[in-house]
Amino acid sequence: MSSQPLPLTSVFAPAQHLPPLENGDRLTSREFERRYNAMPELKKAELIEGIVYMASPLRFQPHAQLHGRLITWLGVYQAATPQVQMGIEPTLRLDRDNQPQPDGVLLINPESGGNSTLSEDGYLAGAPELLVEIAASSAAIDLGDKKRAYRRNSVQEYIVWQVFEQKIDWFSFNDGDYISLLPDPEGLICSQVFPGLWLDAPGMLQGDLQRVLLSLQSGINSPEHQAFVQQLIARQRQHGNVP
Repeated sequence: MSSQPLPLTSVFAPAQHLPPLENGDRLTSREFERRYNAMPELKKAELIEGIVYMASPLRFQPHAQLHGRLITWLGVYQAATPQVQMGIEPTLRLDRDNQPQPDGVLLINPESGGNSTLSEDGYLAGAPELLVEIAASSAAIDLGDKKRAYRRNSVQEYIVWQVFEQKIDWFSFNDGDYISLLPDPEGLICSQVFPGLWLDAPGMLQGDLQRVLLSLQSGINSPEHQAFVQQLIARQRQHGNVP
């Protein structure tokens, strides 16, 4: 008998024979990924607790514009913090029942102590340190099943911008549950995982990006952020990636 591996077409059904993804489908992550990959025209679909959710076309307001503000904020921090990566809407392999596609991620490289890894085929696997979602309201899936899936997989921080309520929630994983990080008297919320990642929540809600970035720059200039950068570099050296 031949020991040659079977061609993929003999293991998996050809793409043209796969059923299309539909809202409400109940699938494993493997089956979800097969069907998603067979629909290159599809821009966003998520598997949350074994159920498929497919996004409607996104308007500039209220989603894309707010998304741009958050990503700008995260990108400036990432640019100032070696060994930290930022991404937009990656499909995330969390577990058998969950492949979300969060609006934004911020993660620490694994050689510097991060919890997620990059698979050979280019997907994130495991729990990035921080995830960001823009939700229509507090009734959205982002604060229900998705939040529970993130908590169960120990995502360390989770930000949800609730558009209708004009509210930003920042959850921090502590002792097996999420607690809300509260703003200081000036409205600043400060990350517990990424020192110097400061969010001027009122400025973000009001669309004052200049104010938001000024506050962030203060965080980047703080001694806490400088110590964090040195810690990340030291871990990288211990891992053997820096002479």
